Amino acid sequence: MTENSGLNVYNEIGQLKSVLLHCPGDEVENIVPKYLKRLLFDEIIYLKQAQKEHLQFAKLMIDEGIEVLYLTDLMAQIFNCPDTRKQFLEDFMVEGNVATEAVKETLRDFFSRMSPIDMVKKCIAGVQKSELAHIPKKSLADIVKNPYPFYLDPIPNLYFQRDPFASMGHGVTLNVMSSTTRNRETLFAKYLFDYHPRFKDVPRWYNRDKTHPIEGGDILILSNKVIAIGVSDRTDSIAVEKVAKKLLYSNESFEVILAFDIPKAREFMHLDTVFTMVDYDKFTIYPGIENPLDVYSIKKSPGNALAISFESDTLTSILKKYLKLPAINLIRCGDGNLIAAGREQWSDGSNTLAIQPGKVICYDRNYITNEALRKNGIEVLEFESYELSRGRGGPRCMSMPLNRKNI
Repeated sequence: MTENSGLNVYNEIGQLKSVLLHCPGDEVENIVPKYLKRLLFDEIIYLKQAQKEHLQFAKLMIDEGIEVLYLTDLMAQIFNCPDTRKQFLEDFMVEGNVATEAVKETLRDFFSRMSPIDMVKKCIAGVQKSELAHIPKKSLADIVKNPYPFYLDPIPNLYFQRDPFASMGHGVTLNVMSSTTRNRETLFAKYLFDYHPRFKDVPRWYNRDKTHPIEGGDILILSNKVIAIGVSDRTDSIAVEKVAKKLLYSNESFEVILAFDIPKAREFMHLDTVFTMVDYDKFTIYPGIENPLDVYSIKKSPGNALAISFESDTLTSILKKYLKLPAINLIRCGDGNLIAAGREQWSDGSNTLAIQPGKVICYDRNYITNEALRKNGIEVLEFESYELSRGRGGPRCMSMPLNRKNI
């Protein structure tokens, strides 16, 4: 398999060659205050501005020669096959908790008149009850009044493409999301890797039918031998161990998984909201996790087992040891100022996307952290972040690398 095959991700900082995105659409306009918590949002996003910002984000990468792919386009290509399209809708309705046959039949008719791209976008946007024709009253659930306004919930978190799956080497984890609200996101990933010819025969290190959650924002590929995975608010330690065993006993080059046990809180959410790699020996980190952080190493052990050890040293020493570097530079969010760090971490100041060694994309609003990166020799490309940041995710959260240059 070559670097130009379906997936090739063996590091965090090698030149980014191909990336998967989803530009926010009508799904964010289906967020209303009453259902913010259900849909995992704190605020309502202004769609027109969010799309403007997302286009700026994509253009920064396109201008760097990076291939930008959109999930909606790839899914539309898959839906050109009628049988695949039909099966996806059946699976989607089951996972969307469409309970009665009368509603299912009405939805089948509703979607049948759409083009492949329109169907994809509508599945993501959600289906309001007011959009469908009269539903035959065939069951008690059809008759009983229910004020909830959707037959199919919107999927507003989908613009965070980092989470539903994770590229690791030549393979992928198809993730189990911590919240059932987000589990339909991974159905798109399943169909992508089951049916799109570009991603044929990609190995899977975890499947979405497992019982313990793991999300892509907790997975960082530090080198072709070392992976960091966060044990977080969204990723369970049992899932980390299962991925480790599958991956370490594969034909891949990875030799150690570092499990970062971070505080279980929404403001931290994933490992990449508090810690990202920006150069060979440089990382940005939110200082609030350094003291409570525990790190465990997971390696192969005789008898097809795993050896799990607590790493009692400092994070700097642990990274030096496993990445075989003479020194490590931890660049602190907010440039070390407690108030600035808390404010800018909330809007993902540590959630950088490296597009080559020492060159990253960041939100412009985190100006103190961005200046700290520059002072430490990192080139920072910025884009507007008034609305996208309201979803509690940054440039790394919004992108899934499919191909990086090996280093």
